[in-house]
Amino acid sequence: MNGLGNDFVVVDVRAHDPHFSAETVRAIADRKTGIGCDQFILIERPRNGGDCFMGIRNADGGEVEACGNAARCIASLMLDETGKTEVIVETLGAMTRGSRAPDGNVTVDMGTPRLEWHEIPLAEEIRDTRGIELQIGPIDNPILHTPAVVNVGNPHAIFFIEDVNSVDLSRVGPLLENHPMFPERANISLAQVISRDHILLKVWERGAGLTRACGTAACAAAVAGARKRLTNRAVTVTLPGGDLHLHWREEDDHILMTGPATFDDDGTLDPAFFGPRS
Repeated sequence: MNGLGNDFVVVDVRAHDPHFSAETVRAIADRKTGIGCDQFILIERPRNGGDCFMGIRNADGGEVEACGNAARCIASLMLDETGKTEVIVETLGAMTRGSRAPDGNVTVDMGTPRLEWHEIPLAEEIRDTRGIELQIGPIDNPILHTPAVVNVGNPHAIFFIEDVNSVDLSRVGPLLENHPMFPERANISLAQVISRDHILLKVWERGAGLTRACGTAACAAAVAGARKRLTNRAVTVTLPGGDLHLHWREEDDHILMTGPATFDDDGTLDPAFFGPRS
């Protein structure tokens, strides 16, 4: 499946209990020798009363708390499977509610953003997370500086710049992802404000690299733009893969994200790929 080209291998393991090692996930995610994907997703039995639990691994094999595009994909599967008008997809980071939008796209409630320095988390106390003291490049002429930081189930740093194509994100992304300021690493975004209701975004995703779309990064950019008074609370975020529609709802601070969830293909994994859980 994919959400705006952010693609996933989705494995339904509700009837089984297999163990996928980090090495196995990397092999499956490898675009040259495996199936190829940005994230490896497991549909597991619910743990807290939801419709399912979504386990998320990045292409490097590391487990992560949230993935907005994958949440839409799994919500779409659960909506079709259950016939409900709203489903709950559990993750390590949240209980995500999903529903079908009038145009057939999927809306997921990504919850409330975490904005305090220790919630993101940062390595040191910074009171105003709308723009932290961090730069890359020469002190007197940095390439990037003063990102906004937000946690929407995973940590994000968003650099607002005049032209997202003016910086080689493939070069600076790995450096910033692993910067000492981010003890749990971070997703790195370049954001260009087109208008008060439109943001252009490029994303270096933690553990996955450059991606055509990242739902949580779109959420983080929408929140950061509104907090900096650059944009409205309802915006369209355009990524290389297409548009997502975000609404940071004022009455409860929940982030609603609407976009497509696309089924690409199905098949069966050879049991040699995985083993029983020990």
